[in-house]
Amino acid sequence: MRVIIPQPLRSYTDEADHVEATGTTLDELLHDLDDQYPGIRFRMINEQDEMRPNIIFFVGGTRTRDIEASLEGAAEVVILHALSGG
Repeated sequence: MRVIIPQPLRSYTDEADHVEATGTTLDELLHDLDDQYPGIRFRMINEQDEMRPNIIFFVGGTRTRDIEASLEGAAEVVILHALSGG
């Protein structure tokens, strides 16, 4: 499956803006990404296996906050890094 990588995480993917990963759920896909690009998962998922608030996931064009979201029927996962500040 095609995974779109946001600019702040591209240092993990040798600056690639998209990569390929596998899994039947978002969690499995993120583990596969971490196998390929060590450390990238921790930038998106914290120690309690919760999505970090500054990371937004779109599975097949639908935004999700469910790490167990099914990837069935999806052709692409988009990861966005939200900006914050004051």
